Amino acid sequence: MYHGRAVSLTRPRSSHQVLHHLCPQPLTRLSPAWRIAARAMATSGETSTVKKRAVAGSFIFKIPNGDDRQAKVALFRRSSEVRTYQHKLAPCSGSVEKEDANPLATALREIKEETTLPASSLELLRVGKPYSFVDESIGREWNINPFAFRLKDVSEGGKGEEGITLDWEHEGIEWFDPMQVSGSDEFGGVPRLVDSLRRVWPEYDLGSAAGRALTEGLQNLRDDHEHGARELAGSAVATLREVVNQLALSHPIDKSWWSNVRMAAWHLCQSRPSMGAAITSALIKALGAIKSVYHANTTAEEKVKQIADVLDQQVAQRSCMTDRVCESFTKHLRQTMTRDGEQKKTVSVLTLSCSSTISSSLMRATSAIGVALDLRILESRPLYEGVTLASKILSDTSQSPRTNVAIYSDASASLAARGVDVVLLGADRISEDGDVSNKIGSLPAVLAARYVNPNVAVLVLSDTEKIAGPGSMEEHSHEENNAAEMTQAWKGVVKGADEVEDALSLGDSRLAVKNAYFEWVPADLIDAYATEEGLWSTGQIQQKSKLVGDEFEQFFADL
Repeated sequence: MYHGRAVSLTRPRSSHQVLHHLCPQPLTRLSPAWRIAARAMATSGETSTVKKRAVAGSFIFKIPNGDDRQAKVALFRRSSEVRTYQHKLAPCSGSVEKEDANPLATALREIKEETTLPASSLELLRVGKPYSFVDESIGREWNINPFAFRLKDVSEGGKGEEGITLDWEHEGIEWFDPMQVSGSDEFGGVPRLVDSLRRVWPEYDLGSAAGRALTEGLQNLRDDHEHGARELAGSAVATLREVVNQLALSHPIDKSWWSNVRMAAWHLCQSRPSMGAAITSALIKALGAIKSVYHANTTAEEKVKQIADVLDQQVAQRSCMTDRVCESFTKHLRQTMTRDGEQKKTVSVLTLSCSSTISSSLMRATSAIGVALDLRILESRPLYEGVTLASKILSDTSQSPRTNVAIYSDASASLAARGVDVVLLGADRISEDGDVSNKIGSLPAVLAARYVNPNVAVLVLSDTEKIAGPGSMEEHSHEENNAAEMTQAWKGVVKGADEVEDALSLGDSRLAVKNAYFEWVPADLIDAYATEEGLWSTGQIQQKSKLVGDEFEQFFADL
């Protein structure tokens, strides 16, 4: 192993520009981020002298004790056997192949090939804004998709630095303070090395205070597995407010400042893919408010104050969304409970996880309608959020004594669904076609309920901000979470659990423990969507999705 020496920092201050970028998915069916990339590629002409190449560039970081101020980034010394940039320092890079599902899949594949590190030894930290540049000296147009990963040490079940074995493409690896990486010839990096690094380490442009605020906000969003998408979206807006506040102390409010604010928002949008729709919608709304103040003819001090006020107001208004969703649900439930002119005395509901919107709506609606509640909740492994939901219902002193709660194992969904009137789902994302991403176990619950009770109603409670930009459910990325959340439930209880955990810690390639939090329920299995704006149809969802996609491009396409 080689370790980098301290190198004086050269901070490029040119504006962020994206010429073109690529996603290997159909142009008409992409999430907002990849629509920008694909459209840029579609409109760029190819000449006989310049060859285009889309690559994923991965920066691997060591972050001792979780302190980003101690972070070190790995740069790989390219060998004499590669075709371009021999002996230059570079991230772990490779071409996006048509077999790769997306650039992130490319990144993980290349890291495995070039270092032997499996995905289980890495934590995705940041998804950088893609960009392009032309290197006329070799006749290439590079379309760069930057990523940042944290290297897990052995205590976390990763292989650590000792697990890195380089292939023929590299002759060494060196570790640097990311703030000491330079674009100078003396440093010896590949072209635009710093431009790639700064897109996954925005402290370059934000400065230490604003960079720290963003880093802490991103970490909080990644680590929060308790709250739903609505709450995380509010946290993202609060983080952006703090970044803006810190930026104002060190940067003039000019075009560079506006680019930095949007880049910070970009990183927040990418922080939790499965919650990304709500976070993105909330941040787009925030950027719209900031843009109005940015262009106002007033002093910098007054602009900072106005931005803080409008963002505080946006966060405060978010609490009203739940009340309005509850009203829509109550209206729909009242209609459902009235048959042949008579109202049923008890409503039977099957649900799972622990959505604050669902718990509030259930308690308010049954109280307003005056019916008894037969509530059946799936336990919702691995974090057992269903148990938490049950505790909320039972501890509410205002709840009618006619409320009965039963907790079922996830595997007994078909038993739980017998005779229910409604399967009630929350939503973390809604695709343009009305497909709903929700807690894992949602699809089996719906399918089981449809089978044992064909007349059951499947109802989704959601804010409209959870509607994602254009893209089918297959094109949205999903989260793989820490396998330890599953294995810790087996300890001391399940025979053979110790052997499985030992195999995981040793990186046994024959074994994988999958801990996905979310899955998709297709729109054709859903009867209605209760939102803060009333009951919505799939047509209204499609209109909203297009608007989200257009606004996403407006704020991020030119970064």
